[in-house]
Amino acid sequence: MTRPGTAQAGFTLLEILVALVVLGFLLLGLAEGVRFGLRAWDSEAKLVDRRADLDGAERLLREIVAQADPGEPNEPPTFHGQPRRLEFQTRLPVKAPSLPTREAEVGLGVDAAHRLVLRWVAHPHAERLTKPAKPEESVLLEGLDRIEFKYLRWPDQGGGWVDSWDLPSVPALVRMTLVFPPDDRRHWPAIEAAPMRSRNQQ
Repeated sequence: MTRPGTAQAGFTLLEILVALVVLGFLLLGLAEGVRFGLRAWDSEAKLVDRRADLDGAERLLREIVAQADPGEPNEPPTFHGQPRRLEFQTRLPVKAPSLPTREAEVGLGVDAAHRLVLRWVAHPHAERLTKPAKPEESVLLEGLDRIEFKYLRWPDQGGGWVDSWDLPSVPALVRMTLVFPPDDRRHWPAIEAAPMRSRNQQ
């Protein structure tokens, strides 16, 4: 029997309810923190993947432009540049299974599905005496609005950047700008590459 004037040990119902409410808020905050962390991690992983794709595309673009065929003294190069498309002869980084050599005529541009596409076919001088193969293609990047090309003229051609190229030589420099849709957070600086392949390397 409890003596008069002494307090009972334990918690009242109100105190237990308050404790449960506080615990609920703590668990809710913890769950939201975990969810936010997972979303941030997933977003960061996607960003890293996209950056890796961009980095790989840049390396390939630089290499194929650097390996553009400069032509021969009596045979101008195959190099036709437009503001949003580029076609030229080059040496691919690796030999495609369908090609007898790495020498190929390639085309670069963004298709209707907003993909940066590299199309290639064996250079006519390098083809076997068989039926010409159909052009093949590789998707370098997805989700592009467009690619913009600019071409630097040599000093004896007047110098300066132009939007198209159809002169009997390769340009001194090619600038490639990847343009993403307005709602895409990706951004990449303009890519500049110089056709460095000399005639004695052919």
